[in-house]
Amino acid sequence: MPNQHYSPSRLQRALAGVALLLAVAIAGATWFIVNQPRDGTGTGIALVGGPFSLSDHNGQRVTDKTFLGRNLLVVFGFTYCPDVCPTELQVVTAALESLGSRADDIQPLFITIDPQRDTPEIMKQYVANFHPRFVGLTGNLEEIAAVAKAYRVYYAKVDSKSGPNDYLMDHTSIMYLMDKQGKFLKHFSYTTDAAALADGIAGALAP
Repeated sequence: MPNQHYSPSRLQRALAGVALLLAVAIAGATWFIVNQPRDGTGTGIALVGGPFSLSDHNGQRVTDKTFLGRNLLVVFGFTYCPDVCPTELQVVTAALESLGSRADDIQPLFITIDPQRDTPEIMKQYVANFHPRFVGLTGNLEEIAAVAKAYRVYYAKVDSKSGPNDYLMDHTSIMYLMDKQGKFLKHFSYTTDAAALADGIAGALAP
């Protein structure tokens, strides 16, 4: 009777196939979200971005209207993030510095998806490690859920057995470039390096 168990190589191939299909599905969903037609042939509205009301890292209330007239570079994450978030913010910092005066109208925003721990004080200490124009934004659970929904950002708590405050957050790692009216222009993946980000921003903002 033939052996019905997977050999390690077959199992690996099967898992690789599943991973590939999942990657294709995610890529397709991302393309659909950020490439909605604006010429009347589709919804006419990009499905990324929208109104929000949050607190900045100085404890002041801000909304999307606070930043009208500036291009936004929006990053979601959390201050307890061990690697992805600080890497993204370092990439943003390097890209903005390399753009020089061309980045003067760009406002980088870091929006937490962990408001239970990321108070304005914590956010202020954190963003001080990166570009001086970074603004950290936080809020209550409902406000963060609303802005995450507007930007189509997935996030979820990964519980730890070490204690109630010792946990990580799974979340979408995409940087969003918005125009001066708050409309979506372009997105960049976590794997984008500083040079590619700078080039992508310059290209998107070119007259």
